[in-house]
Parts: sequence; structure tokens; C-alpha cells
Amino acid sequence: MKSPTALVTGVTGQDGSYLAELLLDKGYEVHGMVRRSSTETFERIAHLKDRIQLHLGDLLDQASLVTLLRDVQPTELYNLAAQSFVPTSWVQPSLTGEFTALGVTRMLDAVRLVDPEIRFYQASSSEMFGRVQEKPQSETTPFYPRSPYAVAKLYGHWITVNYRESYGLFAVSGILFNHESPRRGREFVTRKISESVARIKLGLQDELSLGNLDARRDWGYAPEYVDAMWRMLQLADPTDFVIGTGVQHSVEDFVNAAFATVELDPQDFMRVDKSLIRPAEVDTLQANVEKAERELGWRAATQFTDLVEIMVHADLEAQERSSRRRVGGPGTR
Repeated sequence: MKSPTALVTGVTGQDGSYLAELLLDKGYEVHGMVRRSSTETFERIAHLKDRIQLHLGDLLDQASLVTLLRDVQPTELYNLAAQSFVPTSWVQPSLTGEFTALGVTRMLDAVRLVDPEIRFYQASSSEMFGRVQEKPQSETTPFYPRSPYAVAKLYGHWITVNYRESYGLFAVSGILFNHESPRRGREFVTRKISESVARIKLGLQDELSLGNLDARRDWGYAPEYVDAMWRMLQLADPTDFVIGTGVQHSVEDFVNAAFATVELDPQDFMRVDKSLIRPAEVDTLQANVEKAERELGWRAATQFTDLVEIMVHADLEAQERSSRRRVGGPGTR
């Protein structure tokens, strides 16, 4: 019997790399879509490159997506690729819309044209709730996006619903709340905190500058969230899910937990930089995970303080390795 075949866009990102690992462990043949670039950014999947097949494709180019689906013939497609950094969406709103909104349409239409039996997962975002209309937020909570990124994600979410209802595709959206790991991009606040705290502990940095310390988020551990993605595509009928922990903490809570991990006082190193505050802030996000627990049998397992410790310890190890290489020169191992 042929192994199931999965295509993952955004495979070089945090979620894509963890999802590829999960699918390989489940016996899938895994393919990843990557964009042509002058520099390779395969750090997160370097340990998987001989186990997955990479293909060139671009969410801006419909023809490349059609060709890719015809070549790979996936049974499942996980669309994780996007311009996913909220501050960048304010600087590049049109480009964000092209990738994060219209890119979803191009991929869905490629599925419709090539093989409507492909099961399609769309990476939606809790940022779509924005100025929250109820707390906690569930699958039926009204959306109120507060950034170009969130608006683009909302388009991607609704076009997925539209193609499901119009063409009968098995197309679902996972409305994932914030999920972190040592593979999180350095531009995101949680990774900025964990890496800065590690560098401060090692004497490589003097202070940590942040914007809004009062923003509250529902933070979970990324490897657990990709399991929820997979579970959504195994259901008999397509439906959307909110995925989170159901517990929220402030950015300041994250800072305090990170410094506590290395036994330092955050007041000695913290600085508030108002230029880092968003033009329109999302003050609070908290997931109602009853549907996921009931219908997927999924529940977040990693506690908030454990997540922070995992990230800080990983960055301590990474910074120590980097320091040894600099001191020892290129031949140091």
C-alpha cells in the first residue's frame, strides 16, 4: 500500500519543520515547497533534507502551484506559507496581502483544478480576532482584525470556507493561537526575549528593549500544535478549529519567567521602547478550546513556564556554541 503523501508550504518555518517531522514519523512521504532565493534558509530542516523532497514554487505564481500539485500528487496539503510577521505587514501591506490572502486563493484554485480530493489545511491565526468581541475566543466569535496581516489572514480563512462550501473541497482552517519554540524566528517577541535573556546571562548583551508589556496572549508549544493540524485532516468531515491552551499571560509575564530561568532580576535589564508599539494593538487573546478537545481529542500539554524554560535553555546552548566558534576560529568543533 502506498504511503500517504503530504505537501507542506512554508516547510522551512517553525511549524513547517515540526510538521514535517511529525508526518515522517507517521510514515508519510513528505514534500516541501520553497521559494527561489539567493540565500538558502534551511536551518530548521537541515536534519530532514535527506528525508523530504523539496520543490520550487511560489504563492504569487499560480502556474507554479498547478505544476507542483501535478508533480507531487499529494493526498494532504498543509498551507503554512505566508508573510507572517505582524510589524512587517504595516511596512509591506500590499505584499502581505498577495502572499497571505491571495496566495491562499491561488493554492485552493490549484487544488480545485488538479485534484479536488486533496485534503487542504489553511493556517489561520488568532490575530483575526483582534479587538476581541468576547473572551475567550471560539470558532463562532466574530472577527475584528487589527493589522494588515490579520486582515490578510481573515481573507485566507474565509476563502477557504468559500471553496469548501462552493466546490465541496475538504478544506479546513486551524485558528492557532500563539505557539512558540526554540525554532521561532528571532523577530518574534518571545524569541527576542529568550535569546536576549540568554545573551545577557552570558555577558554578550546589556539590555532588553520591548514595546507593550501589557499585551496578553495564549502561548503554547509549537510541536503540539502541528499534531492538531494533522488531526483536522483525518476527520470524516471538514470543519474549522481554534487551537490554544485556554490560558493567557502578559508579555511581562514572559519576561519575568525568562529572567527567572537564569536567576536574574528583569528590572536590571529591561527598557521600554515606545517605537516598538504597534499602530493598532491587540490587547488580549485567549482560546476557547472546547471543540478541539471534544472533536479532535487534542489538548495542549506544555505549561507556560516550561515553554519559557525550553526556549531560554535552547538559546543559552546556542549562544555558548556560537561563542566557542568565535573564540576558537573556523576549525573549532
